[in-house]
Amino acid sequence: METRADVLIVGAGMVGSALALALQNSGLEILLLDGGPLTVKPFAVDGPFEPRVSALSVASQRILERVGAWEGVRQRRASPYTDMHVWDGSGTGLVHFSASSVHAEHLGHIVENRVVQDALLECLHDSDIGLLANARLEQLRHSGDDWLLTLADGRQLRSPLVIAADGAHSAVRRLAGCETREWDYLHHAIVTSVRCDKPHANTAWQRFTDDGPLAFLPLQRGDEHWCSIVWSITPVEAERMMALNDDAFCRALERAFEGCLGTVLAADPRLCVPLRQRHAKRYVDNGLALIGDAAHTIHPLAGQGVNLGFLDAAVLAEELLAAVQRGERLADMRVLSRYERRRMPHNLALMAAMEGFERLFQADRLPLRWLRNTGLKLVDQSAQAKALFVRQALGLSGDLPALARP
Repeated sequence: METRADVLIVGAGMVGSALALALQNSGLEILLLDGGPLTVKPFAVDGPFEPRVSALSVASQRILERVGAWEGVRQRRASPYTDMHVWDGSGTGLVHFSASSVHAEHLGHIVENRVVQDALLECLHDSDIGLLANARLEQLRHSGDDWLLTLADGRQLRSPLVIAADGAHSAVRRLAGCETREWDYLHHAIVTSVRCDKPHANTAWQRFTDDGPLAFLPLQRGDEHWCSIVWSITPVEAERMMALNDDAFCRALERAFEGCLGTVLAADPRLCVPLRQRHAKRYVDNGLALIGDAAHTIHPLAGQGVNLGFLDAAVLAEELLAAVQRGERLADMRVLSRYERRRMPHNLALMAAMEGFERLFQADRLPLRWLRNTGLKLVDQSAQAKALFVRQALGLSGDLPALARP
């Protein structure tokens, strides 16, 4: 049995779901498929936090508002943060960013990935977008002017345009033979939620330790004492930390964070994630486009990964809808290349900046330590430089698609 669609999106994660919703009411037959069940789970506002969170920028919030999902996020759980403290644990450099410096209410929201996902799924179930759950892709090949996809259960799907939104280990990217540049950071990230003695004051805290960056991100559940942590450390150290009991882990975390929020009172179950940089050499081919983690993965130290993905989805939707208005063939390289030209330079620039930061703060040589501490102090003393960084955190710089503009 063969099913046909004008646009076939593989991967119903946050980015793929946002793209599908951005294309609804376009007159296009949209089919969104995923290897998972695509069901919305019951959510308890006072329940435990999910370990994986995202630091959603204001631009990402606008995109979610305009595809109809932000209200679902807000009704569940979202933690706004107004300030950010960054300091070098091996020196004296410190910088403080504040939303008030650019007359903004907040810098963004810390939101559990599951919350965003379920809010998007609610909107998808209320739309006319075709959903195909538990659909595992096994084969992908050209068939005339179309792509023909074969699923594990034998079903076949046909479309002139396939969008890969199936994550860092994208099956579409692999089966289509898209080349990537990638390398291992030789670090793992430990993620969990912890309760601290002192309130987080709606502030994102990040300390650069000798092993790697450690972030405490504010969470809200009736008080200001819960934080999501992302701790980037060497694989050997990560293995040791994962083997500790909860109390010993809390003490180690407290020492690494210099006790900035007092005693770490409790920790939820931990996850350990290997860190790897990956970037596709091309985002597009005939009838094919990569978005989100399928196109690029980035170090989590700035929390920008999902924000880049939402901008990918918004820009691609904008270019496809413009092509529909002009009567162009959506799968044409001229159409898809417009998306690549708008997104690749921005993504590469941010990835290069994050790579530079990561290497600079890992460097142990005295001149580089002096350089990074001096740099942090100079930035902290310059209102103009800080405003530039704040606008980047808000997602308000560069070529913004209409869905992300004020």
